[in-house]
Amino acid sequence: MVSRLCFALFVLAFQVSCGDEERVVDPLYESAGPFAVGNATISMTDSARERTLSVEVWFPRAGDSQESGSVVDFIVDATNRASYEGLLAAADPSCPSTTTNSLSDATLETEAPLPLLVFSHCHNCVRFSSFAIAERLASHGFVVAAPDHRGNTVFDDLAGVGASLDSEFLQARAADISFAIDAMLAGDGGVQVDTERIAVYGHSFGAVTTGLVLQDDPRPIAGFAIASPMENPLLAGVEMDNIIDLVGFLVVVEDNSVTEIGSVFIRQNFEEAGTPAWKGEVADARHWSFSDICGAHSQFEVCCGTGLRQTDGEPFEHLPVSTGIAIAQAYVTAFFSAHLLDDGNARHYLSEERFSEQVFIAEHPGS
Repeated sequence: MVSRLCFALFVLAFQVSCGDEERVVDPLYESAGPFAVGNATISMTDSARERTLSVEVWFPRAGDSQESGSVVDFIVDATNRASYEGLLAAADPSCPSTTTNSLSDATLETEAPLPLLVFSHCHNCVRFSSFAIAERLASHGFVVAAPDHRGNTVFDDLAGVGASLDSEFLQARAADISFAIDAMLAGDGGVQVDTERIAVYGHSFGAVTTGLVLQDDPRPIAGFAIASPMENPLLAGVEMDNIIDLVGFLVVVEDNSVTEIGSVFIRQNFEEAGTPAWKGEVADARHWSFSDICGAHSQFEVCCGTGLRQTDGEPFEHLPVSTGIAIAQAYVTAFFSAHLLDDGNARHYLSEERFSEQVFIAEHPGS
């Protein structure tokens, strides 16, 4: 039986079979794909490290209609759920995301092996920090797994036991991602994944984690870093010369966390990549502009309303969080569609500046 994913890829192949002069690039990555989305919270134990992780898994599910829910439905622990509800109640309602587009404990759409993406969240964040990107990816035929980096979540921070932002814990985070790959390949996520199509991505500290996994774990074939360099002098351990996989970067021009210095390092990572690399720079965006937890906690600095530019100190109007998330959804989905699904339409989409000239694109073939 031909799945909807196979049919979708057939359509894409037909769309991009014409010559470049006649090509019309379909911006389908800017909206949900052909699948409804399911999610499940799974406890996975790494016996070698005596470390148990909560892992969220998003996947294409059976059924045609999208389902909406509340972000707090991701939280199993009652105390943590109440804490997050309190954070949302105190936040600017235009900043953090509160509504999801996935159905918990749904039935998988297909038993065919699907490409696997593993996400690493930011410092003191949580596995569902960027659930909107995960949902978009799942709707286009990917399985996404995102572990809580235990000891480095918002709930650990609220309890006063948060881990340090340092190179030692970077190693623990990378081990979490590699273990999540192990567990997903072993079927612990309840989904059959393709051993040849594995990739990783992350935001902030998760972007550095992504770089370390690409460097040390031979299974991922591509990685995407959001709002932080992979190699940087603050968190030692990653060297771009050691990464042999395809890489993508999303730069926040007005980044209020890694600041302009961090953005300079991202640009250097891009230039120094020895493999094909892609970079998008987003104007008027902040560090958490692509995240569903923007403004939910004091450390996830507000990226709504007005602020001062990191680049010149002048006042400016922040890019709406909904637009920032939409940009990340589209380009992350196109990046992995191009490199894991061999989607020609996605490759051409990545070469174009969209969203009313809000995104500035660069690519290079690798050194």
